[in-house]
Amino acid sequence: MRVDPDPVMPRLSSSIPRRPRRIPSPGRRLLLAVLAAAATPLFAQTPDQVLVVVNRQSPASREIGEYYLRKRGVPLKNLCAIDTAPLETIQRGIYDQQIEAPVAAFLRANGLIEKILYIATTKGVPLRIESTGGKELNDSAASVDSELTLVYQHLHGVTTTLRGSVPNPFFRLRDTPFRHPLIPMYMVTRLDAYDVATVKRMIDRSLAARNVGRFVIDGKADDSTEGNQWLRTAALLLPKDRVILDDSAAVMTNQKQVIAYASWGSNDRNHTQRFLHNEWLPGAIATEFVSTDGRTMKRPPDTWKITTWTDRAGWFEGAPQSMAGDYLEEGASAASGQAWEPYLYFCPHPDFVLPAYSQGRTLAESFYMGLPGLSWMNVIFGDPLMRLAD
Repeated sequence: MRVDPDPVMPRLSSSIPRRPRRIPSPGRRLLLAVLAAAATPLFAQTPDQVLVVVNRQSPASREIGEYYLRKRGVPLKNLCAIDTAPLETIQRGIYDQQIEAPVAAFLRANGLIEKILYIATTKGVPLRIESTGGKELNDSAASVDSELTLVYQHLHGVTTTLRGSVPNPFFRLRDTPFRHPLIPMYMVTRLDAYDVATVKRMIDRSLAARNVGRFVIDGKADDSTEGNQWLRTAALLLPKDRVILDDSAAVMTNQKQVIAYASWGSNDRNHTQRFLHNEWLPGAIATEFVSTDGRTMKRPPDTWKITTWTDRAGWFEGAPQSMAGDYLEEGASAASGQAWEPYLYFCPHPDFVLPAYSQGRTLAESFYMGLPGLSWMNVIFGDPLMRLAD
């Protein structure tokens, strides 16, 4: 894990994207099958297209899964139970044998391989997978959720290597419907927060999401990196009368009627407080360029503060940085995070995420449209079906 003063690498114009994976003939046949796919509306997703994954060994996981099924109207037949220790960090073998294998078997046995578009994991399902080799852009570490996106390809005979990320087939496809086999992946989000009550509140607020409120975009002062450019472009692509864009040295706090928020988080050195004291509307999302903000969903002590990489005594769960869980705690309905170091280019691109969400895409589609890679470090916390209703 990088522990230098600026762990999100801002030189992504010069960073090298993952080398494309070699796709064997079954994978090529799968991709060619899109030529025969029938046209469908962009926003046709329904609750019966969601697979909910719960962990038998976690009471919290089971409670959240049952609550989500009932509230969202997901069929009981779409509830997949795995059996693994409810640890946040696991080894690769545990993921292969106790998470991916039973999920794949469930989809196959129930004839759901093509029907399911989204997978919702729950608190108590492991969060991240330790590295088995490689480093930096060739690391084999990953979030569990990002790894699960590849199950669709694996079920169709595609072999992927462990090191580095796999190109996301939905990246930057603004006008393309998400369906199989056109887009050969599952979109995976996580129903998780510091406690079960907060997750239930997120689910309730996702059902009340409406296309109102402000898009708050907080850049860094005098910063010419791609990240700041993405933030400015996002502002240009959103309804002008609903955007608040600030790239001064000040950190934006106490904002009213926030429906989406994007920033550098604690990688803006002026961002030193955990909570922004914003008014988050139902359906509000948050995203930031921070290396480790999805490292845990354990609640920090009330006295914990964002600190620096040199202040090792002040770290929480292995890092000093801001945490996605704090946005959810304060009232956001969803947030993105990184389980391990992703590097800037592989963080969600807000110039795709925010416009897609404002135009009625689901939470899952909006974030995956802005993610360059799968089998990487990203985690999306929230209801995959959440969208801004008119």
